[in-house]
Amino acid sequence: MFPDDIQAAAEAVIEAGLKSGVMVATAESCTGGLVSGAITAIAGSSAVLDCGFVTYSNEAKVELLGVAGELLERFGAVSEAVARAMAQGAVQRSRASASVSITGVAGPGGGSIEKPVGLVHFAAVGRDGVVVHDERWFGDIGREAVRLESVRVALAMLLRAVTA
Repeated sequence: MFPDDIQAAAEAVIEAGLKSGVMVATAESCTGGLVSGAITAIAGSSAVLDCGFVTYSNEAKVELLGVAGELLERFGAVSEAVARAMAQGAVQRSRASASVSITGVAGPGGGSIEKPVGLVHFAAVGRDGVVVHDERWFGDIGREAVRLESVRVALAMLLRAVTA
């Protein structure tokens, strides 16, 4: 279902979670659940993945993850501040102790000069509680490509969060 590298990355997250006893959660916007989908494609994932939040709308980010409305108004959904709040909310509203969040503009529309198609913000909370952020400018490479590249980045960040 997923490319081999994504499948291998999801397997690595599961193995690391099993080894460390860490449960994970995802908070996804532009990927629409692909990260949790990649993880659940692997047998045994239920021992590591607690839940996945697909919060495509701003209202869902507020209601399901507790993202402050003022963050969305001030910085917009595609921002470092919102990515960090999404990751923190995923841990606070689940049984997970590590999480990853993704929010971006996959295209083909929806971009702007400040936030062009292909801009994606990621955040991860490690089991130590530290939140890290990554910003990627994939460019206008097509909706599917932006989403798959985002899954790759998110799984790598989640692996680091589980092993931190």
